[in-house]
Amino acid sequence: MAYDLIVIGGGPAGYVAAIRAAQLGKKVACVEADRAGGTCLNWGCIPTKALLKNAELYHTLTHKAKEFGLSFDNLQFDWSAVVGRSRKVSDRLAGGIEFLFKKNKVDYVRGHGALLGNGKVEVTAADGSKQTAEAKQIIIATGAKSRPLPPLPFNGTTVIGSKEAMTLEKQPKSMIIIGAGAIGAEFAYIYNAYGTKVTVVEMLARMLPVEDDEIGDALEKSFTKQGIRCLVNTKITKTEVKGSQVEVTVEGPKENGVLTADVVLVAIGVQPVLPGGQQPELTDRGFVKVGDRYETSIPNVYAIGDVSGPPLLAHTASFEALQCVDGLYVEGHKVRKVTNFPGCTYCHPQVASVGKTERALKEEGVEYKVGKIPFMAIGKAIAAGEPDGFAKLIYGKKHGELLGAHIIGDNATELIAEMGLALDQELTADEIHATIHAHPTMSEVIHEATLAADGHAIHF
Repeated sequence: MAYDLIVIGGGPAGYVAAIRAAQLGKKVACVEADRAGGTCLNWGCIPTKALLKNAELYHTLTHKAKEFGLSFDNLQFDWSAVVGRSRKVSDRLAGGIEFLFKKNKVDYVRGHGALLGNGKVEVTAADGSKQTAEAKQIIIATGAKSRPLPPLPFNGTTVIGSKEAMTLEKQPKSMIIIGAGAIGAEFAYIYNAYGTKVTVVEMLARMLPVEDDEIGDALEKSFTKQGIRCLVNTKITKTEVKGSQVEVTVEGPKENGVLTADVVLVAIGVQPVLPGGQQPELTDRGFVKVGDRYETSIPNVYAIGDVSGPPLLAHTASFEALQCVDGLYVEGHKVRKVTNFPGCTYCHPQVASVGKTERALKEEGVEYKVGKIPFMAIGKAIAAGEPDGFAKLIYGKKHGELLGAHIIGDNATELIAEMGLALDQELTADEIHATIHAHPTMSEVIHEATLAADGHAIHF
């Protein structure tokens, strides 16, 4: 079979690239080893959000029922039903992607893809059968998988990655999470909400190390209040699996000694998943090396999404997909690379950011001003029973342009979209001042924080 484009991988990069190319009138095939939607939809972004919604609801009922005038006896949860709901959500959306393939006449090919050279791709199905197709262009969008901790290999039961954490048949009584990035923080919230004794171990100085320092400190304070033990600035010196439990020896300011848990979740990052066959040139970290148009070292072969390196986010993968495909097939299209992108962590309180941190601006010697407003100053937050957290906006001192936005609190992951647009369009504090934010809404925290940058906050 001959195509204009073959996409290897059906995640947020791959399926978007395939559908976009088909919209432009190209004959397209998408090769996927697991199921349409990739890790994000099947084993990442989507099912974890279903689990987080469940956990937040249960946490609200167990900790805030009286505040909302609710009372009940014998509140219980069914762990298998909690996990089952998240799987149903993923299955429904994966089916939706498969429908979009049919709608846009994209050939959906199940199996592992391998580059044979000269525009040919070999696909090995689950039963071992093989078929070969060729295309004028090929896009690699094979994504990434959980990175193991070398002395503590995954075993699927007591030492797990994020995929297994979503489908554990039995809720563990205790869990150690190695890594306090977005994945570690989200699972810490989920399991703690249901009563698992959770300890987070982070080598760096703060929770969510890539976020602004004040955000990491605030999240640690909130997690600690919720009962999650946070051991930051802590090294792991030894690990050992002992039957049905795991021992982790740590050294840090809060703890020196052996921690024991039923399950250890390793959340230290991801590593690329490469296609089989001919391999393009890789970076020092093992990701596919790409140029300004997402081209690889192999002629007419491109790479997008997690397999091509950071930022390792579903929404940046989809952005790259559109840029790459339009660069191939839309005359005069000027390809953009990812620059400003939102980062979101969906624990509770939520965390979201875009642009530079205060730490980075200090290192760069950029003069700036900060506007910071707590959610407790916002009427909607009080009414919703969500007064914790704050918005911190950073503007250039000379021109007043937005340089960075950092939010921790309810709906932070929704509020960040406005800041992404403002950053992309180089909006100034004055222009955001002049934008009316509806009352009462959580978005008023953006308006108030902007006013606060000039010392003019009304409600704080």
